[in-house]
Amino acid sequence: MRLWPFTLERWQSVWENQVELNLSESGVHPLRLDEVLDAAGLSDLAAAPLGYPQTNGTPGLRATIAALYPGATAANILVTNGGSEANFVATWALLAPGDEAVVMAPNYMQLDGLVRTLGATVRPLALVEERGWALDHAALDELVGPRTKLIAVCNPNNPTGMVLSDTDRAALVAAADRVGAWLLADEIYRGAERDTDVETATFWGSYDRLLVTAGLSKAYGLPGLRIGWVVAPAEWADRLWAYHDYTSIAPSALSDYIATVALDPTRRPDILARTRGIIRANYPIVAHWATEAALFTWTPPAAGAIVTLRYGGPGLDGLPSEALAERLRREQSVLVVPGVHFGVEGTLRLGFGSDPDFLQTGLSRISAALAHREHA
Repeated sequence: MRLWPFTLERWQSVWENQVELNLSESGVHPLRLDEVLDAAGLSDLAAAPLGYPQTNGTPGLRATIAALYPGATAANILVTNGGSEANFVATWALLAPGDEAVVMAPNYMQLDGLVRTLGATVRPLALVEERGWALDHAALDELVGPRTKLIAVCNPNNPTGMVLSDTDRAALVAAADRVGAWLLADEIYRGAERDTDVETATFWGSYDRLLVTAGLSKAYGLPGLRIGWVVAPAEWADRLWAYHDYTSIAPSALSDYIATVALDPTRRPDILARTRGIIRANYPIVAHWATEAALFTWTPPAAGAIVTLRYGGPGLDGLPSEALAERLRREQSVLVVPGVHFGVEGTLRLGFGSDPDFLQTGLSRISAALAHREHA
């Protein structure tokens, strides 16, 4: 088995703690522990035994997660170490060499690399940038065929912030159903909407061969807990648990406890309101800066603290995104993600979920670098 390089994750992992201004993150500024737990909760946590928890997630946490998905019960939930493990065990369980997977592009490239590593074939389903990263229904129908085992989407989308419409979701379900394929929906940005308080509709309940993955890293501002989950038909949740036995075995007992508190109906709305507040306060800062720079085109994200900027102009036309991102890192100690890591050359993904002053400083440094672009 040849391991397919995950260039996006390696770029961030190597540099995110070595730069002064990290604008590569796709979530919001993380919550502190004392912002999630009150004094009683902190006391309970301090007294918690550091043993193995229920390895597929404690019953309380699984029931709390299930309540987010109409018709689901704890039996439909597998708790994992982050959304990445959720995607990993789901893909590992579904695909074998020779299978085909239709994968939304651009996307968080974990799934693309996993499909290739498992010996299956990726058939990219390209979103149409000129139409605001719209789903191409004609391409979907053409790509999905008898060998399609899996259709994988990210909704809301990373890196574009696009949200699928009701019509789009119905088309994806119909395409999967036509050939008996599985549909894997990564919904980790659900709850981080920019212009509405209504959560992005989940795929759950729309199809019987469906796996939904999500977690606390993006919409909840709790990436350090490393809590993710898969929502699946009960027999498949149990089957994926067997794959989980070969990966991390169990989530952290402390993270399981904190996640249960964070997702409680009395606490969860406040956490999502905080996330949306950060996105709504910071996006205008980015939009104003990008407009003033007159070097970028972009589609405003419907969700997520991320925006994909296509750059151009003297000194930038034809410049590889890796070269531009490396220059920003080296000269300005600012980290962004080169668009080639999403398969979209000529763009940068910029995260804007940080403190506003931190964000403004980072944008100013990018401007300083671009002001000298013709002489670089």
